[in-house]
Amino acid sequence: MTLGRETARSPGAGSAGAATRAEVCVVACAEAWRGDGEILAAAMGTCSALGARLARLTFEPGLLTTDGGALLTAEPAPIGGPAGPAEGWLPFRDHLWLVQNGRRHVMMGAAQLDGHGNANISAIGDWARPESQLLGVRGAPGNTICNPTSYWIPRHSTRVFVPAVDLVSGVGSARAAALGPRAARFHGLRRVVTDLCVLDFGTPDGRMRLASVHPGTTVEQVVAATGCRLVIDGDVPETRQPTPEELRLIRDVLDPGALREREVRT
Repeated sequence: MTLGRETARSPGAGSAGAATRAEVCVVACAEAWRGDGEILAAAMGTCSALGARLARLTFEPGLLTTDGGALLTAEPAPIGGPAGPAEGWLPFRDHLWLVQNGRRHVMMGAAQLDGHGNANISAIGDWARPESQLLGVRGAPGNTICNPTSYWIPRHSTRVFVPAVDLVSGVGSARAAALGPRAARFHGLRRVVTDLCVLDFGTPDGRMRLASVHPGTTVEQVVAATGCRLVIDGDVPETRQPTPEELRLIRDVLDPGALREREVRT
């Protein structure tokens, strides 16, 4: 399936003009929080943070957003700007309570992802003598077991999407199921947004599925850039375009400096 070519737009052009690939990615990230209601949105990366804040300004007004620290913001803060009025304080102990009780939806990054959603942010190569040392597992095991989890991958490639991750930092669908209902009660892989497409895990065995391709991208391009097997159910739709109001909010309110365009390069 081949889709039409993307229409380019210069960053910082106000609210007029066609959406850029980065803006399509922001909206695709925002859709990860649709239906969440009053839950803490935790996002890592420019487009994912913009997505969480855009969701709150539009279809999910009950979302809790932070200044990146311990303050709950009364209004979603612009990227790189002051947080503005706060509506509450979220010390680390309270943040962890939300994590442990399934009251947070996190959108993380990953160095590697496999077809069951296992994620690696720790090391590349043999864990005993890795080729590259990364962040370590950090909070990924707890995030993926205790929270709904999505991923934002700004560079879709076979280096990221692999047949099997070198080290499991974030727990995928098959591993969570094997741990049993108590360990997996809050586990839920929602979606993976990349610069090429949207992936989800809406299959009977929890495998990664191609949900949509971004404007200007083909299914064949996504498959060629993916090192693990994807489930493809018939015709793959196009990722939805931002509405005029969403474009206005992205460009004029949330990211007037167009930092999103530095993260997604087409």
